[in-house]
Amino acid sequence: MAQPVHQSPALQALDPTSLQPAPAFAPAPAEAAPSLIIACGAVAREIIDCLRLNGCSQLRVTCLPASWHNRPERIPEGVRAKIRAARAQGVERIFVAYGDCGTGGLLDRVLEEEGGERLPGPHCYAFFSGQAAFQEQDERDPTAFYLTDYLVRHFDSLIIRGLGLDRYPELLADYFGNYSRLVYLAQTPDPALASRAEDAAARLGLAYEYRFTGLGELGDFVARAAATPQEADPDREKLGSVAAWPK
Repeated sequence: MAQPVHQSPALQALDPTSLQPAPAFAPAPAEAAPSLIIACGAVAREIIDCLRLNGCSQLRVTCLPASWHNRPERIPEGVRAKIRAARAQGVERIFVAYGDCGTGGLLDRVLEEEGGERLPGPHCYAFFSGQAAFQEQDERDPTAFYLTDYLVRHFDSLIIRGLGLDRYPELLADYFGNYSRLVYLAQTPDPALASRAEDAAARLGLAYEYRFTGLGELGDFVARAAATPQEADPDREKLGSVAAWPK
């Protein structure tokens, strides 16, 4: 029998109808928008809502398809292309709203070569929960299966149809037989989503647990991206030139 595993990139986003590459939110001239977030489509809603609520129209956001978590080998070069396009437009500060996300360190290599900062940790469960909290929870109970708001919204397409359980329900035990509970890491206090998550747990034959995380470390990451370069690093002016400012 298969052993419990950390959710693979295939489980993180199998949605064939997921967000496609999108134009930047609130576009502005490069001199007015020196920062860009390159986001996974699975967290685009949370990022853009956060920016709108805080009036951060000077920060641009562009997305790569959430479905690339099913093809993580595409993520590093997709991010590289976005970074180079942004550099050609004069964007100085680039933030990448991905964890490692199954790239095996290749995304970090791209960021070292091209310049940019990504979210900490291996995946969205960790940065929504907080790295230390998630590691402690995961070590205490490695049989938990996690959903985020995005995964709850797309549960049927990502999990049921994505894994073929609609056609081969007998595979349910193979996929989930060693999980004991479904943990919904909620970014928004939405009773309708919580009800759908509880229904999802019942469909998978798992106990249900609700944890409200909010944006977790994603909120701090977006705030840092939205800050002016001087706010992000008061020593920047001392460096004397843009060329001296780290990519």
